[in-house]
Amino acid sequence: MSHSAPDLALPVAVAVVLDGGRVLMIRRRVPEGDLVWQVPAGKVEPGDSPKRAAVSETLEETGFTVTAVKVLGDRVHPKTGRQMHYIECELVKGRAIVGDTEEIAEVEWIEHGGIPERAPYGLFEPVQQYLDDTLERA
Repeated sequence: MSHSAPDLALPVAVAVVLDGGRVLMIRRRVPEGDLVWQVPAGKVEPGDSPKRAAVSETLEETGFTVTAVKVLGDRVHPKTGRQMHYIECELVKGRAIVGDTEEIAEVEWIEHGGIPERAPYGLFEPVQQYLDDTLERA
């Protein structure tokens, strides 16, 4: 393993935050391939848990305080090869900010119908299922 890019070896925690029938998404300042819009996510540092990382990344990136509810699913990402942990989070408080102006251009609450145009490549199946089940009812 190379010592120059240890970050790529770290797993990623992904926070799926809903509020009033919408999901929290961020627009990347610099697209990563076809990834422009995404839900808050960040590296799980050694000694940290995916749930704690999802909570801290959400606060850091968007200004929202959330609590981790449960793991929606885990996978090795098909494009990046990174271990991914998808965490359902509950909104506690806060207002939208662009917390990391180098990485993030915009923070937005997206309605269910707006997800496909922002994520044309599709979402991880358990996450999509959770959004379909939860947002359809909202």
